[in-house]
Amino acid sequence: MEIEGVMPMQSQTTGPIPGPEQEPQSSTVVRSLRRSRKGWLIALAIFLVFALLLAMGILQRLHTSAALRTETADMAVPTVSVVTPQRSAPSQEIVLPGNVQPYVTAPIFSRTNGYLQAWYFDIGAHVKKGQLLAVIATPEVDQQLGQSRSNLSTAEANLRLAEITKNRYQGLLKSNAVSQQDVDNAVGTYNANKSIVEADQANVKQLEALQSFEKIYAPFDGIITARNTDVGALVDSGSSGGVKTDLFHLSQVDRLRVYVNVPEEYSQATTSGLAAELTLSEFPGTTFTGRLVRTSEAINYDTRTLLAEVDVKNPTGKLLSGSYAEVHFKVPGTISTYILPTETLLFRKEGLRVAIVKDGKAQLLPVTAGRDFGNTIEIVSGLQGNESVIVSPPDSTVDGEKVQLAQATTPGGAS
Repeated sequence: MEIEGVMPMQSQTTGPIPGPEQEPQSSTVVRSLRRSRKGWLIALAIFLVFALLLAMGILQRLHTSAALRTETADMAVPTVSVVTPQRSAPSQEIVLPGNVQPYVTAPIFSRTNGYLQAWYFDIGAHVKKGQLLAVIATPEVDQQLGQSRSNLSTAEANLRLAEITKNRYQGLLKSNAVSQQDVDNAVGTYNANKSIVEADQANVKQLEALQSFEKIYAPFDGIITARNTDVGALVDSGSSGGVKTDLFHLSQVDRLRVYVNVPEEYSQATTSGLAAELTLSEFPGTTFTGRLVRTSEAINYDTRTLLAEVDVKNPTGKLLSGSYAEVHFKVPGTISTYILPTETLLFRKEGLRVAIVKDGKAQLLPVTAGRDFGNTIEIVSGLQGNESVIVSPPDSTVDGEKVQLAQATTPGGAS
């Protein structure tokens, strides 16, 4: 009898077919083989399940790792805000410090020696041209003048006598009563006395002029800004080698000069006739109008600036000479410039740079700065005006670095 499912066993078994008494043992073997095959299938299934789970875990880990690498790479790309350069106005305003000075100022000196007898105006006094400011007592000059006048009188008397003698000798010569030599002597004496008279007259005029300097008059309308003497003080004209004494300082302030040092880059645009506005800290919210009247037409070697003069009318005397003022000029723009926030600048050893975004990458551009306005700065070269400039770029920014924009660009300001 053949047993179903155990053909391989027959091919390997020799001898007689088991009898009925051997059947239980064969069944046991068959059942054992079936259990073994079933266990193997279960083990294989478990192995396949574990292998599938392992493969799925590995794939999941690989996917997670790839996603993590992608996320890390994305996070490594900096997110930046950008601005667009703002073109400056064609007519730009420059603000420069200015020194306010009187239109005319002069120290008043004495031209004669003596002692101050009286003064009539103190500091801050408004005086008119020709007003008497002070009187100097000059007794020595007065005595010299008296002596010179006496000498002149003597010389004039001798001249008159010499003239009479000359005329008489010339008359007697016609009748040959005197010799020609006597006539020549008389003429010579007359000429000599005439020269003495002229010299004495000049000396008298000189001393009279010195005496006239006893009175000090105002040379022009103005304000007394200093008085450096007092009654009884010795006044030295300096003619004898002493130190000259400046009695007063007089300033004309109905019109003022304001001197400004203009940077070289604006020297060509700063020309005569340019309007100017003055602001002073003591007059908040008030401006004073002036006009540029002249420049030095030369750049100073030390400061590389052009000295310019602005004239300002001051009929009421509201502006004080010696004040500090800010002078505002509106000069025509000679070059195309742009305005950027100061936080866009990168200071590198190669020079000043700004970082722009181009095709998703950072690019460093060399720029030249102009005026610094505090929060913003003027860029005079290096930009075209259509760039997306990164605000507050990291110091480690390099050319070609990938970046991503935070928001859309806002012209003239951070996005």
